[in-house]
Amino acid sequence: MTLQEQWDNAKNILCVRLDAIGDVLMTTPAIRALKRNDRSITLLTSHAGAEVASLVPEIDRVIAYDPPWMKATAPRLNSQPELERVELLRSSNFDAAVIFTVFSQNPLPSAFLCYLANIPLRLAHCHENPYQLLTNWVLDPEPSCGIRHEVRRQLDLVASIGYEVEDQRLSLKAPDSHFQKVRSLLTALELDRSQPWVVIHPGATAASRRYSPEGFAEVARRLVMDADCQIVFTGTAAEGELVERIRSAMGVDSYPLVGCLGLADLAALLASAPLLIANNTGPVHMAAAVGTPVVDLYALTNPQHTPWEVPHRVLFHDVPCKFCYKSICPEGHHHCLQQVTPDAIVEAARELLNETLTETLPTSLPSPTPLLLHSPSPTLSAKEIWR
Repeated sequence: MTLQEQWDNAKNILCVRLDAIGDVLMTTPAIRALKRNDRSITLLTSHAGAEVASLVPEIDRVIAYDPPWMKATAPRLNSQPELERVELLRSSNFDAAVIFTVFSQNPLPSAFLCYLANIPLRLAHCHENPYQLLTNWVLDPEPSCGIRHEVRRQLDLVASIGYEVEDQRLSLKAPDSHFQKVRSLLTALELDRSQPWVVIHPGATAASRRYSPEGFAEVARRLVMDADCQIVFTGTAAEGELVERIRSAMGVDSYPLVGCLGLADLAALLASAPLLIANNTGPVHMAAAVGTPVVDLYALTNPQHTPWEVPHRVLFHDVPCKFCYKSICPEGHHHCLQQVTPDAIVEAARELLNETLTETLPTSLPSPTPLLLHSPSPTLSAKEIWR
């Protein structure tokens, strides 16, 4: 039996994506390509990714695991967690494993885990020869031959074994009960959902990706005063102080939903909202997955995470130090984001609201291209933004 025939006969598939919310969501089109009626899909992911993975219809089972070769994992005392994961994977009798990574990650530790678990088929991008650790090795062309959108990278990986899908949208679905909870919360806040309203999510894990609180306050104030919009703020409990600082500086009314929404609640809220304004962080990809337009305040730390298949504006300021891949600005000035003006953000928000509130969104939108990027300074070329 050929390798392709073995893949076609595989019924129990393990997908590995040991990253956070946005990364998991940007992998869902590739997971959909693997999914068939007679196939079971299990996702091995971080604890951060596990919560959102439970809201993805194509995923049948989720295993949470924070491995020592990932940046966010706390220091280990011993290898017992790894040994336990090997036993769990072995007992699950997987027919195949697909290991999804960004180009800067090494897939071989995950491949070795799958090898020890006796998973017979193992597919991944890899820069170096994996020998027996991968049965299907796709030589990683990134970054030396350019950088693809993260969704395209994972779709190309599964296409190498013959799996493609027409519907390439991100996947996320909140249960009905969470929509009911969100409606109750908005009613309690006395938000008028018959009038335009906008969700602003001002937080981000990486400091290099955060727009200034003063900038957010000016944008929110202008949208209320000049565009007659209502503003709903979201964030974790730890971001409560940030949101209150912004709301205080606005000088006009707004609606806080901070620290009171689970991930499924946030998905339901974003699915109900006309527009999201946020830094380049997980809620942007959640909004894209539920079809909500996005104004993405996009620090130029990396080029491959723009909103996928949803109406959007990506705002940045071009800088010589772009694509640094750093969580903290190495130059200390944050110019790629902080020099985006509130005027540009308000204009982008009004454009999207005018476009999408007066039209019925199509069921399938073209993949995002660099032509949808907007910069107050000279715009990056299509070749440059993906390089």
